[in-house]
Amino acid sequence: MQENNRKYDILTIGRSSIDLYSNDIGSPFVDITSFGAFVGGSPLNIAVGCKRLGLNTGFLTAVGNDQVGKFILNFLNKEGINTSSIPTITTARSSAVILGIEPPDRFPLVYYRDNCADIQVNLEHIRQADISQYRSVMFSGTAFSKDPSRTAMFYAIEEAKKQGAVTALDIDFRADQWFDPLAFGVTIRAALPYMDFVLGTEEEILAAFMTDPKQLEIKHQQISAPEIRGNIDSAIQEILRKGVKTLIVKRGAEGASIFRPGEEEVKVPGFPVEVINVLGAGDSFAAGFMYGFLQGWDLYKAVRMANATGAIMVTKHGCANFMATLEEAIAFADSKGGL
Repeated sequence: MQENNRKYDILTIGRSSIDLYSNDIGSPFVDITSFGAFVGGSPLNIAVGCKRLGLNTGFLTAVGNDQVGKFILNFLNKEGINTSSIPTITTARSSAVILGIEPPDRFPLVYYRDNCADIQVNLEHIRQADISQYRSVMFSGTAFSKDPSRTAMFYAIEEAKKQGAVTALDIDFRADQWFDPLAFGVTIRAALPYMDFVLGTEEEILAAFMTDPKQLEIKHQQISAPEIRGNIDSAIQEILRKGVKTLIVKRGAEGASIFRPGEEEVKVPGFPVEVINVLGAGDSFAAGFMYGFLQGWDLYKAVRMANATGAIMVTKHGCANFMATLEEAIAFADSKGGL
């Protein structure tokens, strides 16, 4: 791990959006009467989570020359996140997501990402972000889905490794953002050998090694929670064989597992809570883990922190707007047995 002699602790790269969450919790999507306006996108959520926990954080995305882009930037600037490298793309639009909330297990969503600005992040934007200022860089799977962002992500990986930054990948599988679901695996597998940490659910890990689109099934338009058939043990070992130093498998209420080459699985218990909304929980998990790791904690304690921040998020209405502060996360963990 890099010593804390760089200007920033972490840079996250990728999606940003305005998120319209149903205010009618429990109602079917067709019966929704109003929405709450928040910000979202997995890398944006992680950036906010990291900043609220106390990390000096930068975020690289792109926004359109529109009111939605101004909405996103206004929120990020108020949070104190470094947005100095975020470009405005005049030929594209900031993206939007509409989400239903039907706990405990239905969370349908609709993406509006045609000609979206964040997928226009290019090589020059990576150069302007100056990765040498960062101790760590968090990548997100959807940013690899189309060019020019795809090539920019591989360039950012090169720069991160050259600068000695810690690299982490949130698998972030969104099937409808790829021209073919198998293309996701082909692309992600090319990035895996350069990652110090990989974080994903069992379904996302299986998606990285799908060989037949029929293995994938999306019910109730839950794009973020597909059902994927496959051998999870084999997929986990394949990731480790790619050279990944640490794989963290998110297992929801059960907590998470740590896998490292040549070592036994380490299970880290979660924190039981009543679920309102699972969307964003994985992003909050990632923020909690990166905070713990960058503090120099051992992996077990860092993942335990991740479980705590993830558990807090599932009790909330939205994503980034409700990310926990360090004080909230520690108090929550202490109330349930501690880290």
